Amino acid sequence: MAQVEKLAADLPLLPAAMVGAEALARARRWHILVFLAPALLVYTVIMILPLIDTLRLALFRRVDGVPMFVGLDNFNILFFDPRWSGHFWSALGNNLYFFAFHMLLQNPIGVALAALLSVPRLRGQAFYRTVFFLPTMLSFVIVGFSWKVILSPLWGVAPTLLGAIGLKSWFHPWLGQEATALTTLALISVWQYVGIPMMLIYAALLGIPAEVTEAAELDGVTGLAQFWKIKLPLILPTIGICSILTFVGNFNAFDLIYTVQGALAGPNFSTDILGTFLFRTFFGNQLQLGDPNMGAAIATMMFLIILLGVSLYLFGIQRRMRRYQF
Repeated sequence: MAQVEKLAADLPLLPAAMVGAEALARARRWHILVFLAPALLVYTVIMILPLIDTLRLALFRRVDGVPMFVGLDNFNILFFDPRWSGHFWSALGNNLYFFAFHMLLQNPIGVALAALLSVPRLRGQAFYRTVFFLPTMLSFVIVGFSWKVILSPLWGVAPTLLGAIGLKSWFHPWLGQEATALTTLALISVWQYVGIPMMLIYAALLGIPAEVTEAAELDGVTGLAQFWKIKLPLILPTIGICSILTFVGNFNAFDLIYTVQGALAGPNFSTDILGTFLFRTFFGNQLQLGDPNMGAAIATMMFLIILLGVSLYLFGIQRRMRRYQF
């Protein structure tokens, strides 16, 4: 009976305590907003507002110098008008090839290098990590110009090096041939950026608890079998992140191709991707006048493609990979 009376006496104090907790929670929310406000302001000014303005420009067209609302007509021109559709679909196809090349070559090489660097008895790990990651830190201007000089048939070192080992007949002006130019640029891009998936996957491998590998060794699973059966499933979420970063990076690609092949993405537009097509359309090039409205339509399509890919990953693939997370 005494305990019941004590609880009854404490009941009026409970709402007061709850009110105090709610007030403290509100104060913490205000602190969060204060700290997030500068970043949100910068992100809004630099990213959100230009994105909204790009979407707005894609729905207008200048007629006699006056902007007129045309709805989706710019996209209809982009998809079906022979003056635009050929370049657009060709650039989109090249972009898909560029992305597929990176997915099938860059990420598997990154996984293999990370697996080798994670071997405990490997000597010189820091040196190898630096060597493989160093191209990532180089400017794309330096990388593009250097490889353009290396592969030049006139003054490049590639013909000389191949001639030194008796393979000079293998050399061709790969950057000057339509059949090989895009593949050559993709190989250069893989060489430059393979360090990013390598380091991400290497960090994931180091994050695997020692108890897991020790248990596998007690069961007789070692070496390559341990990597395939134990480690690889555990790093699948990181491989998924590398894949979506590769997707976004490749559909935003522009700098390397512009540096090596110029705005026309030669020879004969064989290396043209959406980024270079957007640049020529928006700003103009040589005798081609710039058209901001059609350029905005191309930029909008790039945004929608990236948004679709990221959404498929976040709401489809990532959910299935959560089962492998610790």
